[in-house]
Amino acid sequence: MALLAWNVQGLGNRDTVRALKNVYLKYQYVIIFLSETNKKKRYLEKIRMKMKLSNSFYVEPEGIAWGLALWWSDDANISTIYSNKNIIDTKISVNGEEEWFESFIYGPLYNEEK
Repeated sequence: MALLAWNVQGLGNRDTVRALKNVYLKYQYVIIFLSETNKKKRYLEKIRMKMKLSNSFYVEPEGIAWGLALWWSDDANISTIYSNKNIIDTKISVNGEEEWFESFIYGPLYNEEK
């Protein structure tokens, strides 16, 4: 099982989107976690569908900052337990194997928020 976690610092740049697609095609990730997407669900869904990933979960950005995206193929079964602007807590099973808990985290920038 391959998992990609990437702080994309915004997916508005065509080069970033192209790099993401190329990395996905090369390694065929089952799960992709993107942090600091800076984009709304509607925009991100277009990219996900082009990559032919079946499932998604989003934490919308606040203004033009933050934003989390979790994408996965049909090989994975993911249920979201909790989410906020910094975290997506999940329960995961891949190919019917034993379940585990996974936290996808994008930490706060400022010490007083940590």
